[in-house]
Amino acid sequence: MTIGLSSFAYYWRLSPAVSQPWSLADAIEHAAGLGVRLFQICDYAPLESMSDPELEALRRLASDHGVSIELGTKGIGIAHLRRYLYIASLLDASLLRTMLHTVDHKPDVAEATGLLRELLPELVGQGVTLALETYEQVPTSTLVQIVRSINHQNVGICSDPANAVAALETPNSVIDAVAPYVVNMHIKDFAFSRRDGWVGFTYSGARLGEGLLDYGHMVRTISPNSRGINQIVEHWLPWQENEEETLAAEDQWTQHSLNYIRSN
Repeated sequence: MTIGLSSFAYYWRLSPAVSQPWSLADAIEHAAGLGVRLFQICDYAPLESMSDPELEALRRLASDHGVSIELGTKGIGIAHLRRYLYIASLLDASLLRTMLHTVDHKPDVAEATGLLRELLPELVGQGVTLALETYEQVPTSTLVQIVRSINHQNVGICSDPANAVAALETPNSVIDAVAPYVVNMHIKDFAFSRRDGWVGFTYSGARLGEGLLDYGHMVRTISPNSRGINQIVEHWLPWQENEEETLAAEDQWTQHSLNYIRSN
């Protein structure tokens, strides 16, 4: 098992919302400085427009810092996933996380299973594992049904129990359901807080270990250490009072999460 950082752990650092946004190279170098040897580039739109030389330069930079790369995208359209498999080949990435749906394409179980079976020989040939992430738009039972139907080690589930709460699935029920099929884990904590005037709730991020994620149950149930499943740190960090406080909080949450996982 390797502890990694996602580009979502650098959500604000990489965002045009800040005055001097970082590049992927900046984030990878920073991750390496924290002793992290795995970086997941997840839902990072500029990646798709990078040229082959730019992608190869990014791979070399990561390699020079002892950092391996994983990828993340959305959708299971064959052309789209083939594009990401090509990017994965240039970045030497062996895991591709995705979600079933895009804004324009919401396949049912039969279509999704067919598409992934069609892609399976290419995944196997390239040595890439596809991880379908748990999230609120698709019942966890549906993801499990698809993965069980394909029944191949190169297609599994990316566990992220925080997402499914929006569909009224409890985090531990998601963990229990997906445990045998997990090939990748997103680690972020989450909590509800009362809105001003006690009118409703806000569902947002929390520092790891301080919210509703039962990290101990998740690790005991999935057993990432014995199964070699990577744990990827993410955040749902809201914008703070200003840019300085937001970036400082992002740095602090990242270091805290790494320390927490390493000590538990």
